[in-house]
Amino acid sequence: MKTGGLGGANTLTGLNFEKKVDFQKLLGAIPGYELKKVLGKAGMGVFFESKLVARCFRKYDFYKFLTESKVDWESLISKKLLPDDALLVIVRETLFIIEVKYQQVGGSVDEKLQTCDYKRKQYLKLVASLGLKVEYVYVLNDWFRKPEYKDVLDYIHSVNCHYRFNELPMAWLGLPVKKA
Repeated sequence: MKTGGLGGANTLTGLNFEKKVDFQKLLGAIPGYELKKVLGKAGMGVFFESKLVARCFRKYDFYKFLTESKVDWESLISKKLLPDDALLVIVRETLFIIEVKYQQVGGSVDEKLQTCDYKRKQYLKLVASLGLKVEYVYVLNDWFRKPEYKDVLDYIHSVNCHYRFNELPMAWLGLPVKKA
């Protein structure tokens, strides 16, 4: 990551993140991908070579998806969680909750990293009746490579959550990539 950098999807195999990112625009910029509305469906459809491979949801769109799927979220959890981005990869039957955390100075993000287990379990409650798995992943910038983050990074993995630095590989998400 570069301070003031332009960012974007500049590889064929991963999504590269910077401070201000638009996950859907990054995904749509990968060769072979297109994002567009699917008639009568919440969020955005993710198409690879004209085939629907995933769906993207932001914040309240996720609850529209739950309603569309006949999930009564209020009977399952007491307060809405609003994901920065959620990606439902159809072939994997997996909902990825993607949280981008970018720091240049110490602050409240430190404690937020410790909430992934609780949030993942809440999302699991919401999609259990749909037969979906949930993967909670932080995309972190290099700030979090400092030694003082070792314990929290170890914790993230110990509770079956994930983190990646600066990018999300398409293969890790289970999404196809265009052949070179």
